[in-house]
Amino acid sequence: MSDPGLLARIADLELVARIVVEGLVSGLHRSPFHGYSAEFIQYRHYRPGDDLKYVDWKLVARTDRVYTKQFRETTNMAAGIVIDTSASMGFPTTGLSKIRYAAIAAAALAHLVSMQGDAVGVMAARGDTALYLAPRTGRHHLRSVLAALSSIEAHGSWRAADTIRRAAELLKRRGLLLVFSDFYDADSDAPGVNNSLRRAAAMGHEVVLFQVMSRDELDLPYRQDLEFTDLETGQRLAVNAGLARRDYKDALAAFLERSRLRAAAEGFQYVLVVTDTPPDRALRNFLLARSRSPRSQG
Repeated sequence: MSDPGLLARIADLELVARIVVEGLVSGLHRSPFHGYSAEFIQYRHYRPGDDLKYVDWKLVARTDRVYTKQFRETTNMAAGIVIDTSASMGFPTTGLSKIRYAAIAAAALAHLVSMQGDAVGVMAARGDTALYLAPRTGRHHLRSVLAALSSIEAHGSWRAADTIRRAAELLKRRGLLLVFSDFYDADSDAPGVNNSLRRAAAMGHEVVLFQVMSRDELDLPYRQDLEFTDLETGQRLAVNAGLARRDYKDALAAFLERSRLRAAAEGFQYVLVVTDTPPDRALRNFLLARSRSPRSQG
């Protein structure tokens, strides 16, 4: 059920998220995310029907009056999801695109975070309009997050550094910043993007970078003369794909290695995901690695 080709044909993102999460949690022995805790607020007089487990019996012994404790559920973590909606994320234009794969993976993580009682929000763009949902808990809010993720489309370019900075600032407490992108823009603006990510880490957030690539981008499975069109600039380039394959793959490998090394140097978790990989498998590897990380235990 988690085959990427099959998932691409299911329009209901909430259903897709549940399918991926079901496959995902079966491979995990414990949650890699923090759960929720109950924070004591105040005492109030006992009322018939109140749960006796919340009665403070020591206070009863001292005052000869029956009080119950009131609590407020508080989340230990807020997760902010950032999605690159630039035109390059629309590749390939048929089948499962990078942006749809990112939306599926993000929806599954949002579902998982929400299941643990933690808050989740999203920042992306719908056309030229910024799309932001502040992290909150609850099933109703989760549905809003999934609806937002389902509505995004690859279009134009994105202001990576500004979007990441804004998302980090809007996380009101120590949180988890999950960024899904092919990072083509980031490679050309590495200082700006790195500064925003570094700032997020300095604010106490855990930063996770999901670099989303298609198999065709990795392998360049073309052999004839072709004309390639840049999805964001419209620039065209005629090449013999067969002759250019070696140089292309060397350049791409160097690009991916730069992305990985930049993340490692800053202490960010880096995950390369390829759109022909079942999302539950890709996310399970990420979550297992995170559960072994000393920082994720804090």
